[in-house]
Amino acid sequence: MSNLTLGGYALSTLITAALSLVICLIAMKVVTNVVGKVLSRSTKLDGTLQNFIRSAIKAILWVLTAIIVANALGIPTASLVALVSVAGLALSLSVQNLLSNLFSGITLLVNKPFATGDFVEIAGKTGVVRNIGLFYTKLDTLDNVAISIPNGDVTGASVVDYSTEPMRRVDMYFSAAYDEPTEKVKAAIQEVIDADERIVRDPAPFVRLFEYKGSAISYVVRVWCKNADYWDVYFDLNENVRESFARNGVAMSYEHVNVHVVEK
Repeated sequence: MSNLTLGGYALSTLITAALSLVICLIAMKVVTNVVGKVLSRSTKLDGTLQNFIRSAIKAILWVLTAIIVANALGIPTASLVALVSVAGLALSLSVQNLLSNLFSGITLLVNKPFATGDFVEIAGKTGVVRNIGLFYTKLDTLDNVAISIPNGDVTGASVVDYSTEPMRRVDMYFSAAYDEPTEKVKAAIQEVIDADERIVRDPAPFVRLFEYKGSAISYVVRVWCKNADYWDVYFDLNENVRESFARNGVAMSYEHVNVHVVEK
């Protein structure tokens, strides 16, 4: 029985290899099930990252299975391991940027500096986060343009997340003519603030003279509102302050140059 051969291999060797393959497949099934259950219970790992971990573990298990079966068949595994190592090194060098984006994506999914639905500014691009993938982070801009940013650029850039806090401060500047009394200008601005119920009173609204410019005096306005109301408050203040200036007789100024002609 032990002298029987098939395809150049002893029957006993083939049986040992077959048994090794079956055991490896059973072990692979058990390990993937255990990993799947552990990942499914995790609330910190994104679904995309969970799928990647499952696929990576399965690929590693298949490589180990191939080595074990090859060893059972009497194939030198040292050369096989060396071949796999060289192939892995060559592959990693050829897809270096891709791997950089991959590991950056894993970093983003684990650390979660922002979440899907957040309004963010990344690498000079501003928009709502639509998807955080393993290779790209996708944004939808305010004018409905989809932008895909490589994750390597995301992790290497400063990220501004405007959605994490429930409250946000609106900072604005208005200019009035030099002839206008300071208290009159501030009262006209305060009138608009008092009429807007979306502006909170704690922290208190801030209206002060800010800067003396070449052709006007600049006033700074700082008010707080809910994050979701930010842009509505911003644009309404911009429009309503102008109307309040006109209603209260406050002259707005613009950049101009006064030329004085001296007669000799």
